Amino acid sequence: MLPVLSVCMGIVAFSAMDAAMKGASIAIGVFSALLFRYLIGTVLTFPIWFYAGRPLPDRSVLIVHVQRAAIVTAMAALFFYGVVRVPLAEAVALSFIAPIVALYFASLLLGEIIRPRAIVAAAMGIVGVLVIGAGRLGTGTYSSQAIEGVAATLGSAMFYALNLVFQRKQALVAGPVEIAMFQNLIVALILLTFSPWLTVMPDAASLHLTLVGAVLATMAILFLSWGYARAEAQVLLPIEYTAFLWAALFGWLQFGEEVGITTVLGAVLIVIGCLIGARNAKTGL
Repeated sequence: MLPVLSVCMGIVAFSAMDAAMKGASIAIGVFSALLFRYLIGTVLTFPIWFYAGRPLPDRSVLIVHVQRAAIVTAMAALFFYGVVRVPLAEAVALSFIAPIVALYFASLLLGEIIRPRAIVAAAMGIVGVLVIGAGRLGTGTYSSQAIEGVAATLGSAMFYALNLVFQRKQALVAGPVEIAMFQNLIVALILLTFSPWLTVMPDAASLHLTLVGAVLATMAILFLSWGYARAEAQVLLPIEYTAFLWAALFGWLQFGEEVGITTVLGAVLIVIGCLIGARNAKTGL
């Protein structure tokens, strides 16, 4: 169960990071918030990497680092473009199509056998998401900006599905410290390519939010990398659904976003799916 607990901690850290980055993205724009987050993340992870013996990837592993960094760049940009336009919990709920898609990516790219219990767990999670979505859509109409946000979030979910699979692939060939260092560094380099045209300099409050986001993201990468190196992707994927619970909490605390009864019902179904997935990890069925 230790890999399961490690991934749970990673999800909590990433959910808190989402809230911090939403605030920064509203203030200075998505691009600048991401750029400064990954620059700060690189600075934070460098001493950890240095004192861990400065692990360097060989050519084949570096290719995996670059591939995942490119996926993460697209995923993050689309997600935060969406999350600025829709409530945090709603964006996370929409992103839950990713673990379902990732089950098939894991089979295609990693050669994992999709077990019936893992499919049931994923199905329970998606039913919960549908209940949440029905409650949200039944309360009113979407503005054009909200529609853009939903489309961006769904696009991000496709990249997220690939990210989940590459997360497992990467964790099998590199340690958590190496992964954290090179993901922050490579994403920062990708974003720096566009910085002369898109960067907005942050004020003190926005810089603080990006700093918090970078710290939380680094913690999340370390927890997730450790967990995904020790259990199959299909075992850990249902745990991704707990992100909704944390998104609802952080969205309410920071932005006053309310959670309705359908949200609670959907969350219960999602947790049931996660428990089924955790039982899959213990029994190996």
